[in-house]
Amino acid sequence: MNTAQPLRLLARRATPTQCLTQSSRAWRRALATPAARPTITHQKTGSQGPTAMVFMNMGGPATTDEVSGFLSRLFADADLIPLGPLQNYLGPLISRRRTPKIMKQYADIGGGSPIRKWSEYQAAEMCKILDVERPESAPHLPYVAFRYANPLTEEMYKRLLEDGFGKGKGGRAVAFTQYPQYSCSTTGSSINELWKWRQRLEAPSKASTDLTQAPKEDAGSISWSVIDRWPTHPGLVEAFAKNIKTALETYPEAEREKVVLLFSAHSLPMSVVNRGDPYPAEVAATVWAVMQKLGFSNPYRLCWQSQVGPSAWLGAQTSDTVKNFVKKGQKDLVLIPIAFTSDHIETLFEIDQEVIHEANELGAEGRVRRAESLNGSPVFIRALADIAMAHLDSGMATSKQMGLRCPGCKSERCLESKKFFVSQQLETERPAVII
Repeated sequence: MNTAQPLRLLARRATPTQCLTQSSRAWRRALATPAARPTITHQKTGSQGPTAMVFMNMGGPATTDEVSGFLSRLFADADLIPLGPLQNYLGPLISRRRTPKIMKQYADIGGGSPIRKWSEYQAAEMCKILDVERPESAPHLPYVAFRYANPLTEEMYKRLLEDGFGKGKGGRAVAFTQYPQYSCSTTGSSINELWKWRQRLEAPSKASTDLTQAPKEDAGSISWSVIDRWPTHPGLVEAFAKNIKTALETYPEAEREKVVLLFSAHSLPMSVVNRGDPYPAEVAATVWAVMQKLGFSNPYRLCWQSQVGPSAWLGAQTSDTVKNFVKKGQKDLVLIPIAFTSDHIETLFEIDQEVIHEANELGAEGRVRRAESLNGSPVFIRALADIAMAHLDSGMATSKQMGLRCPGCKSERCLESKKFFVSQQLETERPAVII
């Protein structure tokens, strides 16, 4: 069996030029109608293939018409925005009130989010590398599963089944989070959603109440593993450092070492932080690793953006941090989106059109700038391939951290989804235990 022989599906992947030069209207229209995919049969694959590589992320509306549905799903998710017992009432109310404002913001960045374009491009390019360098698990087939926008997790799972995975045929799938730093509100929420649709669409037998025992699986269901975090991977660190160096080179050489680097990450409600979410520590680990790569060449700070509502969120806020520095005379600032792997509303609007615009109004004179997002960076795509290969080689179902719940977690859904994915362990002699 020729494991390196590509399928017709793989041959139709877009080239880098096609991905990066098409007009925003063209790529949004193309993404609205998924291309037909041939059924995958195991007779066409190598000894360990095919392997579905599923990129998980928050997603974003591809057009302004999709904003309402996107916000409705977002504010309904208690993992991301906990609103207490009134979630089902307050979520729809907040999303309706915010829809006109958010629609205008997406209109101001070209009419929609580019996150789907970049996610599909990154996944496809990564799979090309995997097909060449790890032929035993080829073909590696790229999928995208968004939590709040198309293609939703449900849609992705149905496409997996249509493509010949599961339902008696088995097959391997890797859920690859595109949040480098783990949070229950982001990666955790996406994993919970994946588990929900797996339960609904593959109808496994009910799990045992004994937490040390793996659930009884139906024969021929998809075998899942999860890449659940990678905050200090050398390739990720190198990609960030490269973009920061490029941004610093836009300043006069004599002033360059005085530029303050502001790493900006999506904030979390303090209620999530206080129950023990690992996200703040993992973001800080990324920042430290990047600064170490840069030789601690510049002063730096970590700040947090995108707070919503009146409840307490993790700070200091990015907008306030920039204003305070500019008011004190520190105008040379580079903003680095450290928790995002591509451009979307938080970079293109919130940072570029709000934070930097407000800084200029305070007299920053164009000296507050942003490092480019990772997007189509070859260094970053190489890193994705290295992370995926290491995971496939390890035989591990998840990281050891994934089985450790937050100390204050009370979510039964979180417990059950963790129990399922950790139980998928491929090579351990003893069953995993969820704490």
